[in-house]
Amino acid sequence: MDFASLYDAARPIVIDYALKILGAIILYVVGRWLIGIVTSLLTKALERQKLETTIIRYVGNTLSITLNVLLVIGILGYFGVQTTSFAALIAALGIAIGAAWGGLLSNFAAGAFILMLRPFKVGDYVLAGEVEGTVRAIGLFTTAIDTPDNVNTMVGNAKVMNGTIKNFSHNPYRRVDLSAQLDHSVDVQDAVRRLKEALPTIANVIENPAPDVEIVAFNERGPVLAVRPYVHTDHYWQVYFETNRVIRDTFGAAGYPAPEAHIRQRIA
Repeated sequence: MDFASLYDAARPIVIDYALKILGAIILYVVGRWLIGIVTSLLTKALERQKLETTIIRYVGNTLSITLNVLLVIGILGYFGVQTTSFAALIAALGIAIGAAWGGLLSNFAAGAFILMLRPFKVGDYVLAGEVEGTVRAIGLFTTAIDTPDNVNTMVGNAKVMNGTIKNFSHNPYRRVDLSAQLDHSVDVQDAVRRLKEALPTIANVIENPAPDVEIVAFNERGPVLAVRPYVHTDHYWQVYFETNRVIRDTFGAAGYPAPEAHIRQRIA
């Protein structure tokens, strides 16, 4: 075997492929650098428009992914791969991936609808996807919610959009719903008056609308009062706990007896 002749024949092919590989590496590095610049410019432009951080990140990530896919297609075309065939392959893979990852793609689509419809934003206190807490991030596929016990919970965007969404931060105030049990012997009007005077003294209870204190039910112990102050969501739990304390202190200062059950017995 004439190795010299084989080497002479193979050298142009090796050099050609080596140059193509080097060119592909340079193209990839330069392409990634340009993608970073374009994404950064777009992000800064959106920031100047004072858009929400979640929307800016969503658009930036989408653009980056799209440009990287186009970069890979361009590099493959540089190596002589037919882009039409590659596009058909991508479409076939897309169908297969869509069938296998239907849930993931539905989460992606739901994330786009969340950003467009804006049922809530980062920082809102919501009940979404059966999870209640403060929204920390809205991603491409999931929404991050910190629950009241400070547990970061990731909820699929599709589950968020397919369920009922309660945004407790949307309106300027919300109602705290509590109840106060009275004994049968207590003067109800006196109890209502005392609570209506005491509730506005709680920090962060708003004046308008004024707190509601009315009879909501009766049981074997006596009347039950609905105690409902109004507050901004940021102070909900502080007012919730202090209202309970005020109910106890007010009834204690008035000398109301502890509610006792009064059950009538039929005499045979």
